Amino acid sequence: MDNSKRVTVYFDSDVHKALRLRAAASDRSVSDIVNDAVRVSLAEDASDLEAFSARQNEKSISFESFVSGLKRRGQL
Repeated sequence: MDNSKRVTVYFDSDVHKALRLRAAASDRSVSDIVNDAVRVSLAEDASDLEAFSARQNEKSISFESFVSGLKRRGQL
């Protein structure tokens, strides 16, 4: 943990209790569990950003136009 930074994070009491119980049951620290959860969330964000980037050149359509098209084709 030589590259670690210390921060203060406030959890709801029930979330904190759940984290402490999970940490004790898995023989890990709360910090390890929180770090893993944040990494998973950041990986999901990175995946979303890649998907957005891949679709940035697609033609967009407004919600109103899409619904009007559904109605015009008898699908609504």
